[in-house]
Amino acid sequence: MKKNFKIVGVVLVLILLVLQFIRSEKNEQGYKSIANFEEETQPSVAVKKILESKCYDCHSNHTVYPWYAEVAPFSFWIAHHVEEGKEHFNVSNWKQFDVKKKDHKLEELIEEVEEKEMPLSSYTWLHGDLEEDEKTALINWAKEVRLKYTADN
Repeated sequence: MKKNFKIVGVVLVLILLVLQFIRSEKNEQGYKSIANFEEETQPSVAVKKILESKCYDCHSNHTVYPWYAEVAPFSFWIAHHVEEGKEHFNVSNWKQFDVKKKDHKLEELIEEVEEKEMPLSSYTWLHGDLEEDEKTALINWAKEVRLKYTADN
């Protein structure tokens, strides 16, 4: 019985070792990919700081990776989160959206933050949640930007 545990342990260590050589694609197009979004939506310094620290890693083409993103299986998990986050809302594609879609994306942002769906709990237990004043600032900013899009329609 002890021999079986030893064999399983060795196999698991070997699998983890092999996984370290399999790399997922990095999401590092640079901060410039966010410029159109910020230029158009004009976030305040405080809101920009919130977006940079809590949103852009998963919702843009510019992710700042933590050290553990280099270690499998965490690297695969993070890559999946980033891919999924960008699928739902990618500020780097802001210029390509029409006014109606921009308004809708901001509406979704407001709903997700109000309903405590964003940031994800799997993100917050490592990086911290939004403080109430940060939530308020983010929501108020998004509502203000939405007014601009509504007026443009």
